[in-house]
Amino acid sequence: MTSHATQADAACGKSRWQAWRILILLLAGAGLLASPDFVLAQTASKSKSKKSDAPQPAGPRDYSSANFLVHTDLPEAEANDLLKRLETMLTLISKYWGRPNKQTIEMFVVRDLAVWPPNSLDPVGREMIQQKAGITMSTGTVNRQTGKLLAAKARVYAIADRGVPQHEAVHAYCHQMFGHAGPTWYAEGMAEMGHCWRDGESRVHCLPIVVKYLRGSEPKPLLAIVNSRDQTGDSWQNYTWRWALCHLLANNPNYYDRFRPLGLGILADQPDATFERVYGSMSKEIAFEYLFFLQHFDLGYEVTLTAWDWKTKFRHAMPKAPIVCTVEANRGWQASRVIVRKGEEFEVSAEGSWTLSADSPELSPFGVELPNQKPPEKPAPAKKTVTSKRNLKTEALEELPSIIRDESPFKSGQLVGVLFNDYELSEPFAIPADGSFVAPGEGQLFLRCEDAWNRLADNKGKVSLKFKLKTDN
Repeated sequence: MTSHATQADAACGKSRWQAWRILILLLAGAGLLASPDFVLAQTASKSKSKKSDAPQPAGPRDYSSANFLVHTDLPEAEANDLLKRLETMLTLISKYWGRPNKQTIEMFVVRDLAVWPPNSLDPVGREMIQQKAGITMSTGTVNRQTGKLLAAKARVYAIADRGVPQHEAVHAYCHQMFGHAGPTWYAEGMAEMGHCWRDGESRVHCLPIVVKYLRGSEPKPLLAIVNSRDQTGDSWQNYTWRWALCHLLANNPNYYDRFRPLGLGILADQPDATFERVYGSMSKEIAFEYLFFLQHFDLGYEVTLTAWDWKTKFRHAMPKAPIVCTVEANRGWQASRVIVRKGEEFEVSAEGSWTLSADSPELSPFGVELPNQKPPEKPAPAKKTVTSKRNLKTEALEELPSIIRDESPFKSGQLVGVLFNDYELSEPFAIPADGSFVAPGEGQLFLRCEDAWNRLADNKGKVSLKFKLKTDN
């Protein structure tokens, strides 16, 4: 048995500061640093006068919780808030990986380096903080014969930014529990997810600049992410691609059953725990859904509602044998069961209605407001207000602001279609209200209720459809 130290954590190498430096400069230019979800580390202003009547910032103090020891110069209220967020994040990731944290995670979180004594920080940690970054450094004891980790201790050095301490805390947890955090795509993708997770929901929570960058960039191929030899800290842009892939795989019902075992296998150093071995047979499907996610996501987007239907059987319609399907308002593209050929004309009948929010009017399948058939309700007698605990299953979640403006050519609530052919989608088209349409191309017909992609969850209702091939007879 031998004891040795590994210098900077492989998941957060010496070049990591470059990625965060660029991100912070971009955030400053975009005016996003004032957001409550992103607090910029501040440096002390320099004064030419030798004396000042202004109160001097407090030096670093220690704050602790069940799983964390944080040395920080943050004010007490902010330090305690940080501890709460760290504990919430740790609860979520330890539950996900099935390994309760067993060792205190020590962190140095700095807002103003000027108030820290010269020898209070590790030189490497201080250098990263000077570069407005974060780093996780670990030491470990391993068995010389088997190479198995016997014990590990990680320390985090981070700027006082809401994202950076939590990102680094994920690395620290992985190193203390598993000895490492895995290949770069997984380690950084999951660490980025760590500070975006929310208890009881799978909606997209990320910085607005991430949405703008991914929606406005040429998509990076799936295999270029998982097979690259990129190193941690290369660029904040590469971090976003890894986050997007991990978010999709961890939440999409088509893939999450395999993603968690894959991650546990990676962390356990199992030789067969690779993306290619686990997802090789599904690579085309994942690449398709990953590209779709990048093209349509926004704050509040839920991949659980937009997962693609790969199992439904499709067939060609016959004149005397209509094909029946149901389309729900709160989901993305849904299988019609119909294969169409270009130029074929179909008769369509629809029954049902839907709404696009709790207080919106009831709409026909073609986006036409329906007359209110319900008699006005009598006002209920006043009742004593009772404060109840939040129930995520029944309580509507707070609406997140959209970053990308929705510019759909269709009216809200309109039944629209798209053709899927060899992992390519046609341009969407409206299903006319007159009861017939001509197929614009060839492929499997998918349908949805037109609404912003990140606003599907509060939709209600469904419609039943019948498709019948028209003939000249």
